[in-house]
Amino acid sequence: MKKGTRNALLGFVAGAAAGALTGILLAPDKGSKTRKEISKKVKNVSKDITDTLSEKVDHLKEQVNEVVNEMRGKAKDAEEKVKEKVKEKTAAESAKATN
Repeated sequence: MKKGTRNALLGFVAGAAAGALTGILLAPDKGSKTRKEISKKVKNVSKDITDTLSEKVDHLKEQVNEVVNEMRGKAKDAEEKVKEKVKEKTAAESAKATN
């Protein structure tokens, strides 16, 4: 993951957590209700992070697959060029040998 993307993601997570925690702690509720709210918010933020990371991983996998396929194509083209050069060289050597 790029450094900028990672920093943005961490900033988002930290901001979301700080905002949720501040809102809950400043609310005039009972302790048990506050703990339930904190637990619920943590679960929601965790789910959001997991979803975001899953999307980033899927996108990265797609990019890697594209690069791998492109490299395979280039390798195959190079292999065919080498085979053609070998055939040409072999044909030229055979022609010299028969003369």
